[in-house]
Amino acid sequence: MAYTTTQLAAIEAAIATGELTVEIDNRRVTYRSISDLLKAKREIEAGLIAAATIATPVTQSYVQRVRN
Repeated sequence: MAYTTTQLAAIEAAIATGELTVEIDNRRVTYRSISDLLKAKREIEAGLIAAATIATPVTQSYVQRVRN
């Protein structure tokens, strides 16, 4: 699933305040515990990192010296 930074921010805000209910884009999810919120946060972070890794092209540069 593709995650957004908005989702991450909502989860982090809920963790900071101790709320178990998170609402994003008119969808409300109630987690059972802070532990479940922390698991969701790790999953979202991993998804965002993976998306950034895939989206970032790998480039290589080579330097060639010519002697006169």
